Amino acid sequence: MHYDRIPYLVLFSEQSAFKDTYGGEIGKVAVECQLLRPGVPADSVVIFSHPIGGGAYLPLVGALARLGVHTIYCNPRYRGNDTALIMERAVMDLGACVRDAKERLGYARVYLGGWSGGGSLSMFYQAEAQDPRVTHTPAGDPYDLTAAQFIPADGVMLLAAHLSRNLTLTEWMDPSIEDEAKPWDRNPAWNLYAPDGPKPPYSAEFVAEYRQRQIARNRRITAWVKDQLAELKAAGHDNLERCFTVQGTMADPRWLDPTVDPNERQPNHCMLGDPFVVNDGPVGLARFTTLRSWLSQWSYDDSQADGLKCAARIACPMLVIENGADDACTPSHAARLMAAASKCEIDHHLIAGANHYYFGQPDLQAQAAARVRDWIAAQG
Repeated sequence: MHYDRIPYLVLFSEQSAFKDTYGGEIGKVAVECQLLRPGVPADSVVIFSHPIGGGAYLPLVGALARLGVHTIYCNPRYRGNDTALIMERAVMDLGACVRDAKERLGYARVYLGGWSGGGSLSMFYQAEAQDPRVTHTPAGDPYDLTAAQFIPADGVMLLAAHLSRNLTLTEWMDPSIEDEAKPWDRNPAWNLYAPDGPKPPYSAEFVAEYRQRQIARNRRITAWVKDQLAELKAAGHDNLERCFTVQGTMADPRWLDPTVDPNERQPNHCMLGDPFVVNDGPVGLARFTTLRSWLSQWSYDDSQADGLKCAARIACPMLVIENGADDACTPSHAARLMAAASKCEIDHHLIAGANHYYFGQPDLQAQAAARVRDWIAAQG
């Protein structure tokens, strides 16, 4: 089916003590959106969003439009750069898009398409729409989501979705780094990539200890971040930031040992390629970050966008599509999210053999799109 791709902006004013995005008028936020409008009318729309955007041309987005599903892709203000990303602000941007879809575009029903990292963003939004709580960022900066009066979505879809940025990063962190000031000095007992390091298959006891060491590393960084912020504020510099790098963020045993959280993925591979290269490469999660962004996005304990905590706060219809060969979001993620979303009516669907992006799998992509279309029709 033919569809039109219509770019547009959602604009709103926002006063802030400092600017964390490059360019643009101070005090104004521009949310870049694309409406994929098929040639058939509809009273419902799916809104996709991701903390750093960039998914308007994902295979599934266009596939839905070709099936007659009206679809919007919403790029938050941090589109393409998560260095200083604040999750609370990304939620505000999604909220502006939802309101615009309802009030200006006239859609009676809105469903959130939580693809990959958009899953936890969608749940964070829905949690604040149904159970508003957030008045400050984790760094203590005032940012009142309760005053935004978000419009609850009519349903949430978790499509190849991971737990959330803070929990996923922690599961991918390299615990062989025990001193952030010396990231290249790594403990070989926990270095999966060292020639004399542990080799798969890994025992359950090894994986359990490995996970605890990953959490401990995340918490060490968080403690340092809080100390840095406290020093700045004690010196009267409430709005100053410090930027830093985090090495070693793609060392999940799952990528080397397919028996850990097993599915149909290939070993020694992740969604970004060779995990050994990605572990210290420029595209690794949290590679470049700031104090405030670390607390909001990446802190295991402090992020308010924690997918499991947000899932427990929402009550709405939920579609969960799990890809059978997903090389980013393994089965335990879908299982834990569904268990947490205990107040939701959940429709779970497994697409056997599908990788994270449906690359080279047009038939499986079509299967996922048809499932989304049918689920939306059933809600109506």
